[in-house]
Amino acid sequence: MTTTTHRRTDLYPTRTVSEPRPQSRQDPTVWSTATGPLDRGRLAQYDSEGYLVLENLLSPQEVEHYLAELRRLNEDETLRGTERVVREPDSDEIRSIFEAQKISAVFAELIHSPRLTDIARQVLGSDVYVHQSRVNYKPAFGGAEFDWHSDFETWHSEDGMPRPRAFSISIGLTDNHPFNGPLMVMPGSHKTFIPSVGETPADYHKESLRVHRLTVGSVDHDSLTRMADQHGIQQVTGPAGSAVMFDCNILHGSNGNITPYPRSNIFIVYNSTENALEEPFAAPRPRPQYLGNRDFTPAPR
Repeated sequence: MTTTTHRRTDLYPTRTVSEPRPQSRQDPTVWSTATGPLDRGRLAQYDSEGYLVLENLLSPQEVEHYLAELRRLNEDETLRGTERVVREPDSDEIRSIFEAQKISAVFAELIHSPRLTDIARQVLGSDVYVHQSRVNYKPAFGGAEFDWHSDFETWHSEDGMPRPRAFSISIGLTDNHPFNGPLMVMPGSHKTFIPSVGETPADYHKESLRVHRLTVGSVDHDSLTRMADQHGIQQVTGPAGSAVMFDCNILHGSNGNITPYPRSNIFIVYNSTENALEEPFAAPRPRPQYLGNRDFTPAPR
């Protein structure tokens, strides 16, 4: 089903529907057959499952380097009162800091490094830019859960991303244990788009980034159950320095962290320059720049 809004064809209508009717994805996951850092087997795995673990992406020395920068940002008093900082729902601890590449030269170098952007160009079949970046802290003794969701549903609705031609990469700066709230994914769920019911409130990002449960933009329980029964649920664990890349439409979430061990990462979203943001498809106005970047300058080669 498609709808036309402001003379645009909307291939993935959501938040304008009365019931969540899943539809098959109308776009590829891997947009290119060009050679690159990922071999054919790895590309096929990513295409099929919607995610791929990159082991030992960072050396132990690099992990310490970036972890020190993560701690520095957490202690930077000049950031604490800015909108880039999102706090935990039940405490004053920092949950995430957005636009990592603008506030940290250390992280900017990593975000624009060929070892990441070459993968992005290979998978997305074009030049790429950073749609969003952030550091996530998932602090010990109370880091809150992230509810099940598709990132693309939000980016389409609230940022105006036309098609699912983007992916995220989460690079672990601490160990991802089964017990400290690691990422969970439903492999293969990226092939189905599940719309959300409900109208997007104004400035919804101020609520949605911090709450335990999403009221708009979430996946209904019946659809989640069907997808879990069909695809199963996988935890993504691994040592610091490993990473996971995952398609923008895969269903994912994480449990809370009540352990003494934080789960911190650097999180980057690469979008195709041929998939630049338009006006939101289901929101009163675009989210702020630090959430949905509207500078589409390609990452340097």
